[in-house]
Amino acid sequence: MPPTEANTVEDTQLGLTDEEIALLRYHQAQAAGSSSSRAASRASSQGRLLLDSSSLAALSRHLDRLMQQIQVRIEYLSEQSSIVTMQQYDRAGNLVDNADAEIARFQDIMSQIDELEVDFDRIAHIRDIVRDYRHRVEQLERELEHSSTSSRRDRDGHRHHSHRHGHSQRHEGGSSGRRHRH
Repeated sequence: MPPTEANTVEDTQLGLTDEEIALLRYHQAQAAGSSSSRAASRASSQGRLLLDSSSLAALSRHLDRLMQQIQVRIEYLSEQSSIVTMQQYDRAGNLVDNADAEIARFQDIMSQIDELEVDFDRIAHIRDIVRDYRHRVEQLERELEHSSTSSRRDRDGHRHHSHRHGHSQRHEGGSSGRRHRH
């Protein structure tokens, strides 16, 4: 298995819909582009999610920014919806003439809000999965670091003991070796 597959997971195995997978791939490539991560970009193009903490953190930040932008857009469109509604009431006398255009505009705004809310929910779902993998990877990294630290301590303690023992042997062996050379 190539090294990139060892620390990746197929995005089709994340429990996402086809549309969410397409969104994940697109935004993973976007996040990889902004962080200049070739590995994340390559993983995205291969339909895989890179499982390292820095790539997952970059993707998580990207998704958070995207959700914030969507939220701002929803708020703006909600305000526009309120304006349209108020204009409807204000123009009661001209309601018959302008009703179709205003209703169409209102329906368009509501449709955009619905689409954005669906995108928001999809991205929130993707972000939650990314965060979960990020936390798993960070936990594994901490466990590996702890394991490697304790292994080093065990080896260092063993070497230190062997070093003292080996030193005395070398000293004795070294003096007899010098006698044979001269």
